[in-house]
Amino acid sequence: MIAVRGLAHRYGEQQALRLAEWKVAQGERWLVLGPSGCGKTTLLHVVAGLIHPSEGEVEVAGEQLQKLDGARMDRWRATTVGIVLQALHLVKHLNVRDNLRLAQYLAKAPQDDQRIDDALGALGVGAKSARRPGELSQGEQQRVAIARAVVNRPKLLLADEPTANLDDAAAARVVDLLSEQAARHGATLVVATHDARVKGKFRERLEL
Repeated sequence: MIAVRGLAHRYGEQQALRLAEWKVAQGERWLVLGPSGCGKTTLLHVVAGLIHPSEGEVEVAGEQLQKLDGARMDRWRATTVGIVLQALHLVKHLNVRDNLRLAQYLAKAPQDDQRIDDALGALGVGAKSARRPGELSQGEQQRVAIARAVVNRPKLLLADEPTANLDDAAAARVVDLLSEQAARHGATLVVATHDARVKGKFRERLEL
């Protein structure tokens, strides 16, 4: 599912990430651990095709990402990867349903309200579909962001620091939700965090 070889990335003269090798099988659940600044977010951005690394080869879901660019990369990402970022990036002037419709539009997928209802319902926010993000609690916004990430049934689900600033119970629930949704859609899950509280929920770990 993911194969990384000789990976390195630099921002100017500063090295942000170095990883000799990493292999992830389809359907596995991985935790990427390490302190702030160790390259966790950079790694997620690389495997999502958001940035091209300075060095190395990255293959995800059968595609060699260094060979994709521009519109081809955007199309691949929209149909293959679901991302939950630390800043949720919900479009504040759109209601919940339209935020998920936008994800379908960007993937050039048919507008499928039933799939949207299924995703929102599975995460317990189906009754909030007509509300805008600003009318939701932080926990509800996070659930909507997860629903948006899985609405196109991606092969790979990525989450960057999803438990930051959450209490113990909320942190555990978010990780459970991500795992449940990955299993429901047959997706590989990779969670990047410095939060040691969630270690026990993952068998596979990569420490940077």
